[in-house]
Amino acid sequence: MPAVKTVIMGAAGRDFHNFNVYFRNNPSYEVIAFTATQIPGIEGRTYPPALAGAQYPNGIPIFPESDLPRIIKEKNIDLVVLAYSDLSNEDVMHKASVTLASGADFRLMGPKTTMLKSSLPVISVCAVRTGAGKSTVSRAVSRALKKLVGRVVAVRHPMPYGNLAAEVCERFATYDDMKKFDCTIEEREEYEPHIDAGNVVYAGVDYEKILHEAEKEADVIIWDGGNNDLPFYKPDLQIVVVDPLRPGDELLYYPGEANLRMADVIVINKVDSASSKDVDTVRKNIKRVRPEAKIVEAASEIHVEDRAHIRGKRVVAIEDGPTVTHGGMKEGVGAIAARKFGAKELIDPRPYAVGSIKRTFEKYPHLGKVLPAMGYGQAQIKELEKTMARIDCDSFVLGTPIDLRRIMTVPKPAVRVRYEMRETTKPTIEEILRAAPILITRKSS
Repeated sequence: MPAVKTVIMGAAGRDFHNFNVYFRNNPSYEVIAFTATQIPGIEGRTYPPALAGAQYPNGIPIFPESDLPRIIKEKNIDLVVLAYSDLSNEDVMHKASVTLASGADFRLMGPKTTMLKSSLPVISVCAVRTGAGKSTVSRAVSRALKKLVGRVVAVRHPMPYGNLAAEVCERFATYDDMKKFDCTIEEREEYEPHIDAGNVVYAGVDYEKILHEAEKEADVIIWDGGNNDLPFYKPDLQIVVVDPLRPGDELLYYPGEANLRMADVIVINKVDSASSKDVDTVRKNIKRVRPEAKIVEAASEIHVEDRAHIRGKRVVAIEDGPTVTHGGMKEGVGAIAARKFGAKELIDPRPYAVGSIKRTFEKYPHLGKVLPAMGYGQAQIKELEKTMARIDCDSFVLGTPIDLRRIMTVPKPAVRVRYEMRETTKPTIEEILRAAPILITRKSS
């Protein structure tokens, strides 16, 4: 029987993982191409032979997703696999319809075919949408596990935007490690908070190799999810974060709804900034589809380093890029802090945007008066710097998880906003972890 000619639709992460664990060295399939979207600069490259395996001596080409109908017809594709996250359920079916109309089958892959099993306990932290607040929950989980078990290693959902062959297995324990791997702003936003907390964090392309390395220096592993994707490792305890600022999205986005339906613990985050009505909507949806899950309600507390740069000032809020772009948020913690601490005016950065930053605003018209911290490579960072230099303002409010001043030129005074999770109900994350059977067994062994 001839091999099934396959295209994997992705965004430089889940697509490569699904290939590595299921399609690589699988003679039943011939992966003709990847397609890419969401992340600038991925298409036009090649998944390298060193990662693709002996079946693909020239590697596998990566095309823009807009080329999918042409590829299906020209290459007589049999199967298209959707392998990226944070899509509305409606968008998923649009992509399925394009695939079917072009003549191929359409597939989604689940836990059985994509999750790897660790020899250590795995606690996963995932979400129903990008920007729900996973990072604050991951940090809380990390603090608790260090007290309860010992050595904690975080493995972060992939963001391999550079030289793929050099990013097979990356280990980050210091800021110098981020320089070594030439990390983008988006990567730094995920790794730096772990480093600041004293954690080792792994990421890369080949998550089986990464798992083996992480297991050598850990007693327990945290799977630190990206977007609203499913874990790559089979979790012993699955924590899922929901966002009442976007009530109802927990049932409307792929694969976030699947995360919700598998969750052992559900954190309703941001209850301090959401309305009681929206929190209640989310709570009712949880009870309807996952009544057995434990629920933790939490505030996302905002802290700023110097309010003098906000109060009475004309400010620009710079936000975490993924949260306010494909995450669908109009604004983030930067704008919230600007209003909370008395900014005179929130300046609209759109008239000043140049290059790819201008195209970002055009692609995501839902954005409010905020500037996404887009930095997928040095060229885009330079365009972000140029945009910031053109803006007539008094100061910048940095709502990103990292201090942008360390990696780029910020032309005006700036104030950094930090935020941490604080449970407002019982049980707390630590109490839940303390009672988790897999950790009780680990402590007694």
